[in-house]
Amino acid sequence: MIPTCEEMHRALVERHGAALQARFDAGRVAICGLGGLGSNVAIALARAGVGHLHLIDFDLVDLSNLNRQQYMADQLGLPKTQALTDTLRRIAPYCAVETDTVRVTAENLQELLAKDDIICEAFDDAEAKAMLVSGVLEHFPHKPLVAASGMAGLDSANAIVTRQPLARLYLCGDGTSDVSEGLGLVSARVALCAAHQAHMILRLLAGETEP
Repeated sequence: MIPTCEEMHRALVERHGAALQARFDAGRVAICGLGGLGSNVAIALARAGVGHLHLIDFDLVDLSNLNRQQYMADQLGLPKTQALTDTLRRIAPYCAVETDTVRVTAENLQELLAKDDIICEAFDDAEAKAMLVSGVLEHFPHKPLVAASGMAGLDSANAIVTRQPLARLYLCGDGTSDVSEGLGLVSARVALCAAHQAHMILRLLAGETEP
């Protein structure tokens, strides 16, 4: 039996306190890219009771995704936006989830992200990352952007950190490891980086601006 909205909210308030949970309730977060980073970020934010998640990705769930992304074998072939929404409905049935099954481009990002308070960059491709960061800083300089760089391989978990290179830009990762260097993407290290991103987003919703 699924708990009522009131029951689930009461449980969150017991964990976070009423004032903090009110901030999470009011949060509107866009997650651009629903791979190893974005799918983990979305689940962490949904479990924390963030009120509105905007999921953006053009891709389908593929067998190669299952080693590090939050999808199930029976979701292969589904749009990632649909598969992740289905999963989130089981975790946090009263979270408002909006989806756009499109590729984010320099031309459409301004319209796509207009209503969101915080933007999470969770792309695999370096050019797409650079495009999103540049576009957000240009069009939404007042909106916090939580991005990622460097999570490949089996290096120490302690190398994953959150930095603040610019006033509204937060960068999570080790800043150096890149899958293009021949390093594989390992589920635990990708999830570590995603956890940094999710935690920074929760800190921002709480009014904390330091990494």
